[in-house]
Amino acid sequence: MPKLTYNEKTFLLDGKEIQLLSGAMHYFRTVPEYWEDRLRKLKAAGLNTVETYVAWNIHEPEEGQFQFEGIADIVKFVKTAEKVGLHVIVRPGPYICAEWEFGGFPYWLMTVPNIKLRCFNQPYLDKVDRYFDVLFEKLNPLLSANGGPIIALQIENEYGSFGNDKQYLEYMRDGLKKRAGDMFLFTSDGPTHSMFSGGMIDGVFETANFGSRGYDAFNILKEYQPKGPGMCMEFWHGWFDHWGEEHHTRSAASVVESLEEILEQNGSVNFYMGHGGTNFAFYNGANHNEEIYQPTITSYDYDALLTESGEVTEKLYQVRKAFEKYVDLPEMVLPDPLPKKAYGKVVLNEKAELLASLEQLSQPQYSAAPLTMEEYGQGYGFIVYETTIKGAYGKQNLTVQDVHDRGQVYLNGEFVGLVDRISGKSTLEVDITEKETKVQIIVENMGRINYGPFLVDFKGVTEGVRLGNQFLFDWTVYPLPLTDLSKLTFSNQTAKEEHPYFHRGTLHIEEVADTFIDVSEWKKGVVFVNGHNLGRYWEIGPQQTLYVPAPFLQEGENEIILLELHHHEKEVIFKDTPNLG
Repeated sequence: MPKLTYNEKTFLLDGKEIQLLSGAMHYFRTVPEYWEDRLRKLKAAGLNTVETYVAWNIHEPEEGQFQFEGIADIVKFVKTAEKVGLHVIVRPGPYICAEWEFGGFPYWLMTVPNIKLRCFNQPYLDKVDRYFDVLFEKLNPLLSANGGPIIALQIENEYGSFGNDKQYLEYMRDGLKKRAGDMFLFTSDGPTHSMFSGGMIDGVFETANFGSRGYDAFNILKEYQPKGPGMCMEFWHGWFDHWGEEHHTRSAASVVESLEEILEQNGSVNFYMGHGGTNFAFYNGANHNEEIYQPTITSYDYDALLTESGEVTEKLYQVRKAFEKYVDLPEMVLPDPLPKKAYGKVVLNEKAELLASLEQLSQPQYSAAPLTMEEYGQGYGFIVYETTIKGAYGKQNLTVQDVHDRGQVYLNGEFVGLVDRISGKSTLEVDITEKETKVQIIVENMGRINYGPFLVDFKGVTEGVRLGNQFLFDWTVYPLPLTDLSKLTFSNQTAKEEHPYFHRGTLHIEEVADTFIDVSEWKKGVVFVNGHNLGRYWEIGPQQTLYVPAPFLQEGENEIILLELHHHEKEVIFKDTPNLG
């Protein structure tokens, strides 16, 4: 029964000294067919451990409906890590940040009466307890206390960056002890006095998160935890991207320099990320810097040791060389590279207009005032609000108050403009010339905030819609989670600019391989391959291709569907290399 402990200077596993060399990999960002490939490559880098968050919204997408299959099969992931020969660190949250939608919280949590997140609030704790009871039924056989590969569990996540509710942290600690027994528990926080003070719990091991200045970070940590080894639980050797920003990279030389500051102190390290993966579907998160909303892109490449599609990087080789100065490593054994294919052009010659397909995609709901997406029981995707203005009022200001996150507005089927959270534009000047004017607003949820003080992030029209000072009532609403497009009726119609259309074509292949769909000629939308939602694209970049893992494809015919919101082209190109900007 391997047990992780520590003395004044080092970790001990079964009483033997161990320097934890770990890499983060989130099972929910990589297709299960590739878990073993990625884990073997991380082990080849010299790592002896893999760390993963647990995303609550993957496992309980709707309240009381639990999911642990496919990409949510955390048991299989942990067992695969054990098969490869890696120890496992699990960070179960319930909040995980991770640039993941709502920091891993399920959307429905916001609809619970009187709930307050991440504090000693009984409605919140009741939901966490029910989820943890189910989760740990799955994890318990895999804990080191029961002979499994999981050697450590994190309590909450970087709590010192959010709050200082010690009663809450102690409740979370006691809950893990009750469910997991005699396991090594820890917390992790940024290396500042306020973060350590807010995030630490009496009797629980603390770790630090940083990307450089390892001596300074560990010195501050020692002020709060004088005895024990230093561990960087999140070594930020890369970074994530927001839409409209530059693609972030960091040189291998810079990474190794900062890594050696950790290793020279006999510190342990968890590379964030070892393998980043992909924010498939609508699971990307967002930030808010107290001025603007910043949604995260689909790729979570993170400039990690492995690329988004699992390629070994030069950084990985240089990191292994750095490890070899401090620890004895087994021979480097890499699995064969996975094939990549450039399948070429696919013509998308069939179309279905979104606004003409609402009845095929959705069951309409009715409310006096426009409600949020969550209040209609919808978590992700798009939502269409529709009402009628009676009276020819002439030129007026139409205000969508407050749109989360981006709305396309139509009057009697004609596009009149965009309202969106990023620019802050909420009002359009319109001319109401007919006795009856149909108003339609297509709102995109671009990802809930995953970090900081604005975590509670309702989507859709969050306050109301008004003409001048007069609020509009009597709404028909179409939730569009876009989980099933099979009822769409396609034809060879001509697409109108600034109107959303689904475009469909067929990719014929003889041999299945990873590939990348180039959407750089299109403007903004979502891509589906054989029913799998690859995620979003947007012309503002930096990302210009979307990763298509081979398990999403099949020999023969493959259905390709793009939902393009604005500008309509005729084809896409499948390439064998990505373009992340």
